[in-house]
Amino acid sequence: MTEPWDEAEIERPRLGRAAPVRVRVPAKINLHLQVGDLRPDGYHELATVYHAVSLFDEVTARPGDTLTLTMEGEGAGSLSLDESNLVLRAARLLAVHTGRPAHARIHLRKHIPIAGGLAGGSADAAAALVACDALWQTGLSRSELAELAAGLGSDVPFSLVGGTALGTGRGEVLTPVLARGRFHWVVAIADGGLSTPAVYAECDRLRDGIPVPEPRVADALMAALRTGDADALGAALHNDLQDAACSLRPPLRETLQTGAQAGALGSLVSGSGPSVVFLARSPEHAIDIAVALSATGTCRSVRRAHGPVAGARVVGDG
Repeated sequence: MTEPWDEAEIERPRLGRAAPVRVRVPAKINLHLQVGDLRPDGYHELATVYHAVSLFDEVTARPGDTLTLTMEGEGAGSLSLDESNLVLRAARLLAVHTGRPAHARIHLRKHIPIAGGLAGGSADAAAALVACDALWQTGLSRSELAELAAGLGSDVPFSLVGGTALGTGRGEVLTPVLARGRFHWVVAIADGGLSTPAVYAECDRLRDGIPVPEPRVADALMAALRTGDADALGAALHNDLQDAACSLRPPLRETLQTGAQAGALGSLVSGSGPSVVFLARSPEHAIDIAVALSATGTCRSVRRAHGPVAGARVVGDG
């Protein structure tokens, strides 16, 4: 895995006592997502630009005699809290890797929608790694945490670092991208999620028999980020999975159209969907777009956010 960030860029304080640790972690959107051919390992080759935005989950880890998980917020009552949950998988992986007993009481406060194309599960896994690392005082380097993160999922390494980054391979190989200024976003949350494997399968079906080029990121998008040009960035947004997501969830096309009519600088389905993101010129413009989307009833809820923001960070005792 490419290691372009300095060790200091991941804050992992040593608290010196078995105090609760609270970690805040952001959602991500994909400003660009180009999907290549299916690889022998079952993944697709990708070229994507990740962008962390100010929709946050929080994971708090406290001392305990065993490993437990509780939660509140988005998905409470429907999200599995057993060993299939990425939070518990991350904590156990860290424990096994460091030889620590997997003892922690973990609580997830969830605001990022489940199966929404915003990497909520990946974000929670990254937060669990950072929280348990600090709680157990493992002494792992940032690069070791990142390697563990890559084993949990393609988006988990980015959730550790945040900001804006180029992802290659299956998305886990990261290179930082310069993004000047702050970009303002409106996120339309759909009612219900979409299965990521199902969306990739639909993408393969839609382009069956069509030559698939090697994925790469457009120069126009990278230039827009370097200069902080929101208009140029809006024009360069791209997602190869958008048609597949809309095929599986046709109302997404109406959501996209509503945002365009409200004057969004650009729009796209985020990742595998079904969340749709709209780029605004300013916070005030974002309010106008949000109001227009709310009035149509084409989505469950609307949230405003900005980016880029930092990845998983300890924000204080739980």
